[in-house]
Amino acid sequence: MFSYGFFINALVGVVLLSVASAMIGTYIVSRRLVSISGGVTHACFGGLGLGYYLGVSPVATAALFAVASSLGVQWVSARHRVREDSAIAVIWAFGMAIGTIFIFLTPGYVPELNSFLFGNILTISRGDLWMFGGFTALLVIFMASMYDKIVICAFDPDFARVRGLPVGFVSTAMTVLTAVCIVLTIRLVGVMLLMSMLAMPQMTAEVFARRFKSIMWLSIAVSLVCSTGGLMLGLVVEVPCSALIVLTMAGVYVLARLCALAAGKQ
Repeated sequence: MFSYGFFINALVGVVLLSVASAMIGTYIVSRRLVSISGGVTHACFGGLGLGYYLGVSPVATAALFAVASSLGVQWVSARHRVREDSAIAVIWAFGMAIGTIFIFLTPGYVPELNSFLFGNILTISRGDLWMFGGFTALLVIFMASMYDKIVICAFDPDFARVRGLPVGFVSTAMTVLTAVCIVLTIRLVGVMLLMSMLAMPQMTAEVFARRFKSIMWLSIAVSLVCSTGGLMLGLVVEVPCSALIVLTMAGVYVLARLCALAAGKQ
């Protein structure tokens, strides 16, 4: 299979995805914002529908919807005393409704819709890899340069404000990076399976680690092993690779939990 270009593209794609989703996932799990990834993911569906209806790039319109919805949740919950989970629920439903309407109004059949809903890793192109590779590089540079500030703002934003740290800038930047990561990842694993990629590796890592950096590195390792393992397994089982990746992650989490129980950890 290594002689086929599409398989090499898929393999490089899951490696980039593993690194980016593990870093973003560690941040949102630490902030207890896993639900916002689901809200933004489903809000993207509105952008996809609008893109197909207007005949423009659905990824570009989904990115606009993702960034706008994530910043909107942050703004509404901070300025108007609306509970964050309530704002996420509204964004979630609104995005799905808008997407459904525009998909219905789009003439003809939308052939690539299943790829965005369920993912199709084997259709990744070189252009997708360059785009996601550039984003991953930007994410790594930002996380490395702002690591201490990101950790403090994630765990104790009030203390960070007292210290004079740019809490607003860090939160907004990480929110935008999370939204962009979600949009770029949709093409790989689909709307339905994306939340697992942003939470399961961290759940497994938290069985053995408690520090932010340790959880992030373990999450990257778990994502790499499970993603490449699910991709290879898809060659044998002949079912969608994205679903196998998530099932592999679930199996690794159960195994890690059993190992922790056997070792006497709580």
